[in-house]
Amino acid sequence: MVSNVGYTVCITVQDAANMSNSIIRHDGRAPDQLRPVRITPGCQPFAEGSAMIEMGDTAVLCAASVEEDVPRWMRGRGTGWVTAEYDMLPRATSSRRRRDRDSGRTASRSQEIQRLIGRSLRAAANLPALGERAIYLDCDVLQADGGTRTAAITGAYVAMRLAMQGLVDSGRLERIPLHCAVAAISVGLHDGELLLDLDYAEDSTADADFNIVMTDAGDLVEIQGTAEGMPFPRQRAGEAIALAARGMERLFGAQRGAVG
Repeated sequence: MVSNVGYTVCITVQDAANMSNSIIRHDGRAPDQLRPVRITPGCQPFAEGSAMIEMGDTAVLCAASVEEDVPRWMRGRGTGWVTAEYDMLPRATSSRRRRDRDSGRTASRSQEIQRLIGRSLRAAANLPALGERAIYLDCDVLQADGGTRTAAITGAYVAMRLAMQGLVDSGRLERIPLHCAVAAISVGLHDGELLLDLDYAEDSTADADFNIVMTDAGDLVEIQGTAEGMPFPRQRAGEAIALAARGMERLFGAQRGAVG
């Protein structure tokens, strides 16, 4: 059956006021406040694992498919594989975007993002314990308002874990082959202030932006940081990581609620 139960993390206006006394963002959030997060598991009944993640007005549908085989170049190694594909529906944005198939190839942005998703999820998975089987994660953006790649990583983890739980429930594995949970969040530098979880309006005007992937043990998987104009001071990168870590705790809570 399709589950209609989502796990939502919301922060009240009073909570936001207690978090920071500096600027208030255009949508009323404090600098260190996430958008409302909702993860709905089991939304695609034919997939071995699935989850819809909504972060503000960004929505990404993540599906995990299990195949009892690995890519040809991995056969005989006694280990599994996790990989991802990422795409955006034509009207996920304010104007229609052409499908990749129209150009005959996957767009370079989509390739870069799906590789990031795959690397992030492989960091969480115990691939030898998975055995010679592959998990394919399809992340489709239904609506884009900033942070689609970070939302895809966070939601894809839930889909992957549910698929792995199915392998345990069916007796094909003894235990869930995971080292840790993994999630991701964006941080931006705007007029000297670090902002957590950028929406599109903030991302498009930020002086620098970071995409940070972490485990629930606090270890870093990947950091993408780019100055959009002038270079930024090196210490701001460390501050961005610390801010991301605080927001990540709420994402891990949403993931735990979604997988039950």
